[in-house]
Amino acid sequence: MKTLPLILFTVLLSSCFTFSKKEEVVEHLAPIVRYDRSDAAILKGVFIPEGKSYYLTSGLVATAKNPDAVPGTYERYGNTYEQSISILEKIKATLQEAGFEMHDVVFLRVYLAPDNEGKIDWDSWFKAYGEFFNNEQNPNKVARSTIGVYALANPDLLVEIEAVAAK
Repeated sequence: MKTLPLILFTVLLSSCFTFSKKEEVVEHLAPIVRYDRSDAAILKGVFIPEGKSYYLTSGLVATAKNPDAVPGTYERYGNTYEQSISILEKIKATLQEAGFEMHDVVFLRVYLAPDNEGKIDWDSWFKAYGEFFNNEQNPNKVARSTIGVYALANPDLLVEIEAVAAK
């Protein structure tokens, strides 16, 4: 008769642990929610539930097209569009190293500096963005901040991008 309470206690205890594990699985399966802006190429925001994995890049800049080119010329790093494409390709490779893909990106912070004409080329950045997001290959939009700055650390650089991915 003394073993019956012990058996009941063991069953009760094991069912608590089973329930707890089921809750964790349910939380982990909860989807990332992208709050759309149907009139824009970017989102209003993103909700990432508990249990998801994150990857954050540092601010990445373009790879030199021709390191021997004259500083201050587009031959060295490219124009805003070329630098944007170079960086997005670099983000793609960086994410893949960590087991993430471009469709996992949920947020971008973009810094744009004036080009050789002294103007920020917003349209070139928007064009490059559209080649990686909100298209047939990757229909996902991201939450994004695009900020015009006076200059970046290297005067040849026109674009710097930080990315956040989650899955």
